[in-house]
Amino acid sequence: MKAKTRSIEQIIEEQVRRWQIIRTEEKKEDERITVITISREPGSGGNILAKRLSDQLKFDLFYQEFIHNMAESAHVSVQLLETLDEKGATMLEEWISSLVDGRHLWPDQYLQHLMKIIGTIGKHGRAVIMGRGANFVLPPEKRLSIRVIAPLKTRLQNVCQEFGVTVDQARIRVLKTELDRKAFIKKYFNGDIRDPLNYDLIINTGALTIDDAVNAVSGRR
Repeated sequence: MKAKTRSIEQIIEEQVRRWQIIRTEEKKEDERITVITISREPGSGGNILAKRLSDQLKFDLFYQEFIHNMAESAHVSVQLLETLDEKGATMLEEWISSLVDGRHLWPDQYLQHLMKIIGTIGKHGRAVIMGRGANFVLPPEKRLSIRVIAPLKTRLQNVCQEFGVTVDQARIRVLKTELDRKAFIKKYFNGDIRDPLNYDLIINTGALTIDDAVNAVSGRR
């Protein structure tokens, strides 16, 4: 769901239509986990895992960049909130308020929109959300929070292959991205992105293949 070939408005309209269709369908009572959040070390293959999971589970995939672009627009957050019924919207507002109080957050306009967007996606369910601290926003009952890691050497090799850069260039890219993501989580959620207690499942792609990881996660649902 990347916004490179279509506008944010077009993507939102398509997503809203999908949610409208899903609301008319009978929900599976045995579906315990309805949202998967993925946090990943750069170069660990977390983006590949997210895509494979969304394909296998037939979940919508929300990329980090897409969530970020939506959170920058007040119109989008309002538009998405309107897809919830009154009860769902009230529950979401109450959860966000408790989250702000519980984590002692100082939500600026961006964070308010971000939490509403992630919360709305969580309410509709059947989604894989990459990054943007989604695991800190969504309640744990229907969410599986995953952290994807790998040894630095493995991650550097992956970045070299993906972007056609040298090892030194890959190291700079990886370290900068790590610092940016760490700072984002600290700033907006007072959290440590590397703390394993913030996740339900840690996957080391240096020891486990992506296919095995997908099967492991699917089995946990």
